[in-house]
Amino acid sequence: MPNKRNVELLAALKENLERAHGSFFLVNYQGLSAKETHALRQALKEKGARLFVAKNTLIRIALKELGLPELDGLQGPSAVVFYQDPVAAAKALSEFAKKNPKGIPEAKGGLLQGQVLSAKDVVALAELPTMDELRAELLGVLQAPMAELVGVLGGVARELVGILEAYAEKKAA
Repeated sequence: MPNKRNVELLAALKENLERAHGSFFLVNYQGLSAKETHALRQALKEKGARLFVAKNTLIRIALKELGLPELDGLQGPSAVVFYQDPVAAAKALSEFAKKNPKGIPEAKGGLLQGQVLSAKDVVALAELPTMDELRAELLGVLQAPMAELVGVLGGVARELVGILEAYAEKKAA
């Protein structure tokens, strides 16, 4: 007979996995105090991500029941990080680990739209620009030609004014 708490955790885990469309990171959080774990949850929450602690057995069962691939990183204590923006969540994990003297949380892998990620892949995601940064870059690229055109047209107008002023001075003299 399964434990009632485990049944509830499994249902919650499956619901979160479905909502996340099978995209999540696995992290090792062992060694964090309760206060540090709370700080990690807050850092992730600011980036639109959530930390869900569950037993590896429950994670395996949930992945299997949802038809998702099983991950190699399911050894030792694991937590699942659900996110809206994978780059922002990976950056939050990386920044928190850099500030922590133990280097925790440590990425173990994950799934991104059904593709299996290794720990190195999660670290590589943290080095990419976020969606907001990419949008800002794109906007800058799109605005540059318009700004140059305005400058060129403004230069022509200034030149014309200068020519007319010179002509007016010549006539006045």
